[in-house]
Amino acid sequence: MTNKLKVSMVQMQVTDQVEINVQKAIELTKEAAKSNPDVIVLPENFHLMGTKQDFFEKAETIDGPTITKLRETARELSTYIVAGTMKLRVNEDGKLKNTCCVINPEGEIQDVYDKIHTFNAQVGGRTHDGSQVEDAGDRIVVTNIKGVPVGLSVCFDIRFPEMFRILALKGAKVILVPAIFMLHTGKDHWEVLLRARAIENQVFMVAPATHGKFPPHDDWSYGRSMVIDPWGLMIAQSSDKDGVVTVELDLDLVEDVRKRVPSLSQRRPDVYNWSEFDH
Repeated sequence: MTNKLKVSMVQMQVTDQVEINVQKAIELTKEAAKSNPDVIVLPENFHLMGTKQDFFEKAETIDGPTITKLRETARELSTYIVAGTMKLRVNEDGKLKNTCCVINPEGEIQDVYDKIHTFNAQVGGRTHDGSQVEDAGDRIVVTNIKGVPVGLSVCFDIRFPEMFRILALKGAKVILVPAIFMLHTGKDHWEVLLRARAIENQVFMVAPATHGKFPPHDDWSYGRSMVIDPWGLMIAQSSDKDGVVTVELDLDLVEDVRKRVPSLSQRRPDVYNWSEFDH
């Protein structure tokens, strides 16, 4: 396994116009490629934000035009692209999946992760019911990028520490968190949650996000895409605009932190009786 991984995060504002969003995502991906990263990561819902009807009417399949363009782009740039998430149609009659696709430098879909925790909450005086649009995933995924085990998660997942502990125990040294985090919660929770998950699991957290207003109600997304190191320090953050942030991760730091504070090796699963709470 290499001891370095160079990652680029794309931050962008998302509209209800698929063509505009996808064009912007590809332009920013090509801008990121100028820094010669190992992997470029797009935010959640980079393809579309809008009404429930918009999502169902404009949903694509995994072999549709947007993922096909990104596969061509990955092959052209000879780099990994993690396609944040898109609402993908699995069958004609059912709900959609909020899916993160990992595309390798050959343009192949290497792994997919379907968001496990749908966004159901009351934020900013508005009720959000993601489960009306998407079916929750049921598989925790660690992919391999240039020999580095990389965990996959999405936005609201960040509030469920059990999932991140499992990703770490499955070998993840880096965990990706593409997001469209609300301004109301982002200003108080975004950095805190990312730092907590990094400290607990002694991993790098790489979190590209959308920024600015988004449809259908002109709510604000928080932006502030950031990278947190295994000690819990923020080592990169985007400004409040479309753009790219690139940072090289020193993976030796993961092992160094785990030796200095060996909390993972001191776990006591023999006394963690979850069964009495799992109902």
